[in-house]
Amino acid sequence: MAENGEPLSLPKRQLGYYLRQARDEAGLTLAQAAAYVGRSAPTLMRIEKGLTQKLSLPEIEAFCRLYQFDQEKIEAMKGLAQQADTKNWWHEYDDLIPADFDIYVGLETAAQTIVTYQPELAPGLLQTPDYARALSRSSLPDAPEAEIERHVQLKMRRQLLITRKAHPAGLQLIIHEAALRRVVGSGKVMSFQVRHLADISIRANIEVRVVPFAAGIPLGDQVGAFVMLQFAAAKNTVVYVETFTGDLYLEKPASVRRYADAYGAVQTAALDAAASRATLRQVAKEHAR
Repeated sequence: MAENGEPLSLPKRQLGYYLRQARDEAGLTLAQAAAYVGRSAPTLMRIEKGLTQKLSLPEIEAFCRLYQFDQEKIEAMKGLAQQADTKNWWHEYDDLIPADFDIYVGLETAAQTIVTYQPELAPGLLQTPDYARALSRSSLPDAPEAEIERHVQLKMRRQLLITRKAHPAGLQLIIHEAALRRVVGSGKVMSFQVRHLADISIRANIEVRVVPFAAGIPLGDQVGAFVMLQFAAAKNTVVYVETFTGDLYLEKPASVRRYADAYGAVQTAALDAAASRATLRQVAKEHAR
């Protein structure tokens, strides 16, 4: 859940961001703008934060008239409102996805850049099918094979975000050496997985760096895995932290800054891209023995 306890929807967040920006530029108060469209000031505040259930087309048009948007901006606003009510591809997997994780998949799909620190495991966006399958079997020992395969398919579908030809999202991964050496599945599975990390890091939009054991504990062991999702349109960052009892979404500037500082610390401790790639290839060879 978000820090304010509300679920996140990126189209609503973007819509709210543009409305807030336009209101500020017009020099209008919440009360003045809300009165124009027949809403209360508290309701408009929720709209601008992306927390409303739904905005009607007449309301969108009223905002556009108030802020004197050109036709291109009007169509963009209508499109965002429509997206907020549209089912997306990951809803095919609703029966597999935990309650809050569908929010993450939606945010991930819309992100321009994904920045992540992973001290224990390879991230889902870079897992090989066999590695993902081994993890699913471990966490769902009683699940039928068909269900396991759907979990794997979901991860592979998510990976199109960074491997597609047109405008792939950027991915910056810092992974601890412990995650490379912990055996998931088998030595063969690990060899392919670690080699995959090395191979995919050649892509222009993907960076993989390794924190070696020799670097010690750069964060004093205070921070576990986390993801920072950066969005171009909304010009903001959401931090995602998965915990044993649920998911946490952080977007307050102070919270985001703490995680950005943490990422900076592990980045300083990590090997550079070339040395990381060499380490990955060496560890892959060791697993293959």
